[in-house]
Amino acid sequence: MDGAAEPEAHTLVKRGAGGGGSARQGNWSGSLIVASLTGAFGSSFLYGYNLSVVNAPAGYIKKFYNETWERRYGFSVDEGTLTLLWSITVSIFAIGGLVGAIIVTPIVKFFGRKCTLVLNNVFAVAAALLMSLSLLAGSFEMLILGRIIMGVDAGISLSALPMYLSEISPKEIRGSLGQVTAIFICIGVFTGQVLGLPEIFGQESRWPFLFGAIIVPSLIQVVILPFLPESPRYLLLEKHNRSKAEKAFQRFLGKDDVSQEIEEVLAESRAQRNTKLVSVVQLLRTRAVRWQILTVVITMGCYQLCGLNAIWYYTNNIFSESGINRETIPYVTLSTGGVETLAAVFSGLVIERLGRRPLLIGGFGLMIVFFAVLTVSLTLQNTVHWLPYLSIFCILAIIASFCIGPGGIPFVLTGELFQQSQRPAAFMIAGTVNWLCNFAVGLLFPFIQAGLQTYCFLVFAGVCFAGAAYLFFVLPETKNKTFHEISQAFAKRNKVTLEMQEMNHYPGERKPSEEQESNFSSPVDNGETLKRIV
Repeated sequence: MDGAAEPEAHTLVKRGAGGGGSARQGNWSGSLIVASLTGAFGSSFLYGYNLSVVNAPAGYIKKFYNETWERRYGFSVDEGTLTLLWSITVSIFAIGGLVGAIIVTPIVKFFGRKCTLVLNNVFAVAAALLMSLSLLAGSFEMLILGRIIMGVDAGISLSALPMYLSEISPKEIRGSLGQVTAIFICIGVFTGQVLGLPEIFGQESRWPFLFGAIIVPSLIQVVILPFLPESPRYLLLEKHNRSKAEKAFQRFLGKDDVSQEIEEVLAESRAQRNTKLVSVVQLLRTRAVRWQILTVVITMGCYQLCGLNAIWYYTNNIFSESGINRETIPYVTLSTGGVETLAAVFSGLVIERLGRRPLLIGGFGLMIVFFAVLTVSLTLQNTVHWLPYLSIFCILAIIASFCIGPGGIPFVLTGELFQQSQRPAAFMIAGTVNWLCNFAVGLLFPFIQAGLQTYCFLVFAGVCFAGAAYLFFVLPETKNKTFHEISQAFAKRNKVTLEMQEMNHYPGERKPSEEQESNFSSPVDNGETLKRIV
């Protein structure tokens, strides 16, 4: 039966890639749009928001720390301790994110993608209450604890959301839908900047409201998302519930006949021979996905190490050097958030036309150019009066270059390069790399900046060059391809036979194709669930 199953799988995959195009012209159904927007608003939006929300009230929060310390111990906190407390407050968000990335795999396996996003709001609401009530309670520990819990929320959502979006979207718009994650990160950063203005919550008595506002996106997601379907691929391949999977496909695709989509997913399952989820250790030891893992690690590493944190560090100083009043700088800084958002939206609009490779490689390439120009302009800006304006342009150009490709596509690729049974473990690896690099940048950048001054940007240009070179030689284009076809594209580089590439598991875990087929074709009496494979 194995010999007959393989040709059938290839036939179905080819039919899904080439045929049926006319049936899928209207890819953007109402349920698909609502699911992506609601999922992102309560997830990646909050990640972006929490990246920027601590900047505006930093002075007031430090004052709160000092007053609390003096009230408890009878003397003011020394400068070194205050700096340490503030550094912990900012950087512990990444530690929470790492915890979230590590625990996400068993959570999405047990609860599913959609339910994980909904339940994750427990962390967001708890964090919001702790941080917003810290001033009233006179406890800076509540603020620090809230930051780490908020980090856990971000770590889970940045894995569960791209996973959910990649599994509910048709392959024709998978890239555009995946970019929703990056777009809402940018919108979150911009919202944090706006709400932090002095006219809104950027005042000493109002800064707790900046953290209390986190509850709003969470509640909106909790109210709307439960009424939308779970990932149909999760329902079919992991829960083996064909009836619910068909209904989910029908709602997300906006059509009644979803037999072709069901057959594509089943073809992938038969090609894999097994849908039992693999662990991180198993995935790392699987020869057939070694280059996929390396690609995700490098893209996620470059995502954090390409220098955007350095840009934010220099922004206020560069704006001040160009003659902008310090009182006006917070308003001018809004331009960076606006450019971020517009560039991310542009990327979402063109990704299915241009592809992933050109946007990633082109984004890193442009960053290299503008980092070099920025290094020269910062080094010589005291000698030529118009150079600070060139520096401002370079800052905005670097932000835009990052957002059109490197800022969002790594999340899309992680969902595309792995098949169903490997995806949770792959996102755990990607999330771990993401948050470790985030923490490393926060820890090491002050030393890099102190040692190299404006030349620190050359280090980041080197990171961008290494990332672009690797992607140019290794990454195949994944636009408009099924997950099965993407796996086949890596088969030669992984030096495995086509059969090994399709198995993607240990031989000891392989199930006979006959048993696999019977599990999908044997309904129980109520017609709702199918016999479990595992």
